[in-house]
Amino acid sequence: MLDYILPDFEEKTGVEVKVVAVGTGAALQKGMDGEADVLLVHAKAREEAFVAEGHGPERFDVMYNDFVIIGPESDPAGVAGLNVVEALTQISESENSFVSRGDDSGTHTKERSLWEAAEITPEGDWYVEVGKGMGDTITMAEELQGYTMSDRATYLSMKDNLESVVLVEGDEILFNQYGVIQVDPGKNDQINAEAAEAFVNWIISEEAQELIGTYKAYGEVLFHPNAK
Repeated sequence: MLDYILPDFEEKTGVEVKVVAVGTGAALQKGMDGEADVLLVHAKAREEAFVAEGHGPERFDVMYNDFVIIGPESDPAGVAGLNVVEALTQISESENSFVSRGDDSGTHTKERSLWEAAEITPEGDWYVEVGKGMGDTITMAEELQGYTMSDRATYLSMKDNLESVVLVEGDEILFNQYGVIQVDPGKNDQINAEAAEAFVNWIISEEAQELIGTYKAYGEVLFHPNAK
């Protein structure tokens, strides 16, 4: 999606964007360390804490997509069609394998919040933390004939080579909000504050929001703009 929309920003401003793709935890840390100009992340409570602690002046909603629970088509835990809390309860009680990214990413943060909502502390041999990205996590879940939580886009990008299917979706709790934050330019003299501010203003503008909403992959609109 960034490859699709960034040429518009670069053409309008003459600013070249270098994208460093890491999980939200690592991205926020880079911001704290003054190693980025602007952050595009998806763990709203952590983003708000980042701003409250003075690492950035303000946070803005940009867009959202959603997460899904995937697993074997045979669905040994019987979660298909359940809401998320019911599904996670079934998985934990049946002790069918659940594979977690375990990497402090925005997705991992979201997954932890779902277990909390279900009032479950996932532990035991059935709960596998891999400390890797989404693609590797899905692959591990597939190998174990287990379940995992994925953002829809990554699942769709791998779907043709997977036996795993989407079993739980559409629950409001699976909503995945993205935000943009300019990093505090006072951290060091390497931060390009002018360009960062221009990027924030651009990505929440009507023009950029329309671009985000027209981006399609795998036959679907993947991100829904909702800047205010």
